[in-house]
Amino acid sequence: MRASKKEGGCRVPFVLVHGGSFAGSCWEPLVPLLKGPVRAVDLPGRGARPADLSTVRTRDFVDAVVEELRAMDQPAVLVGHSMAGITLPEVVGRVPELVRTVVFVSCAVPADGQCLLDALDPAMRAIADEAESRGDPVAMLERDLAATVFCNDMDDQQTALTLDRMVPEARPVLREPISLAGLQQPVRRVYIRLLDDAIIVPRQQDEMIANMGGAEVIELDSGHMAMISHPAELAAVLNSL
Repeated sequence: MRASKKEGGCRVPFVLVHGGSFAGSCWEPLVPLLKGPVRAVDLPGRGARPADLSTVRTRDFVDAVVEELRAMDQPAVLVGHSMAGITLPEVVGRVPELVRTVVFVSCAVPADGQCLLDALDPAMRAIADEAESRGDPVAMLERDLAATVFCNDMDDQQTALTLDRMVPEARPVLREPISLAGLQQPVRRVYIRLLDDAIIVPRQQDEMIANMGGAEVIELDSGHMAMISHPAELAAVLNSL
C-alpha cells in the first residue's frame, strides 16, 4: 500500500485497486493529482503484501481492499482498474457503508457466476490456457505482448514505466466464479470507458457494463493504462466525483 495525504480542508479519500500483472505502484503518476487522501492498494502477492501467488484467491483480494477502506476515516471513492472488476463488487457487498462511489476504469466484469477468463477476448483465454498447460505457477504476459495491449497510446518513457512495473499474477483467480450480488447495494457506480483500449476494447467494455446491470458512463480518450498515459485527464474525472 502507498499512501498520500493532501493539505487543506476535508477531502474525500480515494482507495485505488490495481489490475492484473501490476501492483499499487502503477498509480504513481496519478496519485499527486488527486484532491484527497489516497491509498494505492497492493493486492496479495506483491509489494507490501507478499504471498504465495499459487494459493491466492479472490477473497484475499477483497480482504486487502476492505482493510484499506477501514483504515480511512470516512467513506472513500473506491477506484478499480481492469482485473479489479472481479474484486470491487464483493468489496461493495461487504462494506457498502465505507464506499461513497465505486469507479470501474475499463474493468473486466464477468457475468454473475462466471470467471474472469469467460469475460476476456478468446485470444487472451488461449494465452492463459497455453501457459497453464506448461505448468506455469503464475500468470505473466510476455513483454512484447504487454507493450502491444497496454502501451498503444504511450511514448517511450511511459511504456518503459509501465513494463517495468509489471509483476506476476495469481493464476487461480482467473478461473474463480465471481458474485455480483454486492452491486445490489445502493452505492453510486461509475464506469470509465476508455476509447483507445487495446485489451478490453470499447465493445467489450459495453458488455462489462451490461453485466453490472448498468452504470454511469464517462468516456476518456485513452488506452488501457490511463493512470500512466493520461493521468491528468483521469484525475480530472475522479476529482469531479
